This record gives sequence, C-alpha cells and structure tokens, in this order.
Amino acid sequence: MRGCAGPAPHDGRTSVAGEDDGRRAAAVFDALGSVYEKAFAHSEAHRASLEWLLGRLAPGGRVLDVGSGTGRPTAQTLTAAGHDVLGVDVSPVMVDLSARQVPGAVFRCADIWELPLEEGSFDAVCVYFSLLQMDRARQAELIGRLGRALVPGGSLVLATVPLDVDGVDAVFMGQPVRVTSFAGEDLVDVVRGAGLTVLAEENSLFTPDHPEAVPEPHLFLYCERV
Repeated sequence: MRGCAGPAPHDGRTSVAGEDDGRRAAAVFDALGSVYEKAFAHSEAHRASLEWLLGRLAPGGRVLDVGSGTGRPTAQTLTAAGHDVLGVDVSPVMVDLSARQVPGAVFRCADIWELPLEEGSFDAVCVYFSLLQMDRARQAELIGRLGRALVPGGSLVLATVPLDVDGVDAVFMGQPVRVTSFAGEDLVDVVRGAGLTVLAEENSLFTPDHPEAVPEPHLFLYCERV
C-alpha cells in the first residue's frame, strides 16, 4: 500500500495516541526513512525475539506488526517463514518502503485505534518501540487492546526504552521527539494487568548506527495471552 490518509503507528518511536502526536511522529519517521532501518539493523535482541516468535507460531500464523516501519527485519522475517503479516504505520514514507521491500506482507497507513481488532484474531503481535510518543494511560489501554486481539496462548513481543519519563522533549537521531515511557518493572505490571503473562525479559544497551545516536537501554518482553 502506498500513501497515507491520516495518523498511525511505527517500528521505532511512533505514536497512536492522538492526531497531533501522530502527525509529529509521521514527520519524524518520514524524515528518517531508510536511515532508521540501517541504524537498527544490527540489533541482536530484535532478531532474537523474532526467532522466539518463529519457534512458537504454527505454520501460516497471522501476525500484527504495530509500527511496521520499513518492514525489515520484522515483516520480512515472518513472511519469509510463511506467516501472514499485517503491518500498520503512521509514516507514509515508511509504508511506501515496506510495501516495496516486503511485497509478501500487507501494510496499512492508518491509526491503530481506527483499525478494527476482533478478539482472538491474531496468533502473534509485535510492538517494537511504537509506544514512546503516547501518554501512559494510552499505552496501557493499547497493550490491553492488543492482548485481547490475540488468540488464547498467542504471543506478544513488546520492546521499549525502559525509562521513567513523562512527556520529555528529546532528540532522536537528529529529530525532535517527545518521549513518555515506563520504568521496566512498571511496564511489566501494565502488561500483566492486560491479562498477559510475561514469560521472559531481556535488557540490553544498544547504540543505533547513526552519527547523532547515543546508547539507549532496550527492554524486550516476551509475553503470552493467558
């Protein structure tokens, strides 16, 4: 799918928490484009989480990628293994890139809040760094909604920057962003409150491959719907 008619989420730090947040996030990731993919291509934790998902998915599993970015590595890895991937992203530039780079997946440029999500409609959900430009209440609400969209026993991978910050202005790879996040233990509580079991946690320090990037803590939560 090419083009975008409104705000939506992304495989980096995209917001789905309101029109203004969506527009800001779209501007950031439109500007970054394929630079974002290059900066995060060497994330071993991201690829390890995809291997975990592949080990849990039955053939032909249906996966929702919230904030699908350029489609690589997430959608590309999952479609190459024969799974049915729906990617959703706020940035029209990212949606255009993903549609060209991963033709085997379906990509929509739409706000995740506007996307009908029937209960139990996905075998897995990926949320890679796509909560960081929405407020905490909205993050918790979305996690609950995504959890309910999983089949019983379905898998969710959630990755974020686990910092206790609320509406902090920052610069991400040269782009201005406003960041809200939870400390790691608080996010685990939110996930559990959404009816998900946290099977494993992985913490790491990662530096994006970009001249203006700085080291940042990453938290990956491996979850299952109860």
